[in-house]
Amino acid sequence: MSSVLNTLFSPFELAGLPLDNRLVMAPMTRSLSPGGVPGSDVAAYYRRRVEGGLGLVITEGTTIGDPSASSDINVPEFYGQNPLAGWKKVVDEVHDAGGKIMPQLWHVGSMRRPGQGHHPDVQSASPSGMTSPGKKKFEPMTAGDIERAITAFADAAREAQDLGFDGIEIHGAHGYLIDQFFWAGTNERTDEYGGSLSQRTKFVTDIVRAIRAEVGSNYPIVLRYSQWKQQDFEARLAETPNELASFLEPLVDAGIDAFHCSTRRFWEPEFEGSDLNLAGWTKKLTGKTTITVGSVGLDDEFVSSLSGKNADTSGVSRIEELAKRLDREEFDLIAVGRAVLVDPQWANKIRDSRFDELEPYTPEALGFLS
Repeated sequence: MSSVLNTLFSPFELAGLPLDNRLVMAPMTRSLSPGGVPGSDVAAYYRRRVEGGLGLVITEGTTIGDPSASSDINVPEFYGQNPLAGWKKVVDEVHDAGGKIMPQLWHVGSMRRPGQGHHPDVQSASPSGMTSPGKKKFEPMTAGDIERAITAFADAAREAQDLGFDGIEIHGAHGYLIDQFFWAGTNERTDEYGGSLSQRTKFVTDIVRAIRAEVGSNYPIVLRYSQWKQQDFEARLAETPNELASFLEPLVDAGIDAFHCSTRRFWEPEFEGSDLNLAGWTKKLTGKTTITVGSVGLDDEFVSSLSGKNADTSGVSRIEELAKRLDREEFDLIAVGRAVLVDPQWANKIRDSRFDELEPYTPEALGFLS
């Protein structure tokens, strides 16, 4: 397993930001910030994962200062005196432990049901008033609504920089607001924010340009995107590499530094005729830094293989495949989610070959409360 260890724990530079290794904590919603304010327990939670050996932490989704951005009063906010003071403590703890951290800036869009969040009387936001294809439940966002959301993203990015975060990630995946603009099934607009796949990127490219105006050219901006949606796991923005290229080009032009390519299983190829996954294709088409993600470390056979049991099982082949793809520079970074929820020391245990100490993932064993 030396090749795996050497590859996973080699240094990398993301848009000028030096990282000690290639392992990233994926953003995972926890709803453990009462009233939207991250407390000392949240700061300790992220510090433990840094002490556990991760090169970069991307926080759970944290909502921007738009009234309809949040669907849960216990999801942390990224605006206002008390939430920002809480996030300052998070940054300080992570940096004190020698880590790097970015907040994930989030607007849930029409996935917010009426009456939810901190402003229950406010209408939920979406490009065409739809929660999923053919299901219109709200009025479409007006030009003023769109401008307010763009400003809220830019304000949050400026606050992140002021607080000392090492960059920001924009949540543009999984059927939330930005992804609703990307997806033809939920964007039927006939103005400048609708149309072809490349035209449907305008909402996020306006966001990125507004953020750049606030934070300058040397502050890392990551975009998380996905083909699949929580409304439809089989949904796809692009059916071919050419379509994907048409989607990615305006995002690169706007100033995205890296793409966090969300898939459910990292080993599955994105298009027929190639073994490349979504992160692999994204890097091939753009040359930008990419983060792969999807069930890393959740294979029970992987754990038993590393501990010397069933040495020829598919689990060890899968992690070796991950390392080989990294060696081939198909992607640059690897995001780990549920495995580090149950085991904050997951990365250190992998690095130190303490495979028999790895905590297996089960819903009952989740360690995200601590």
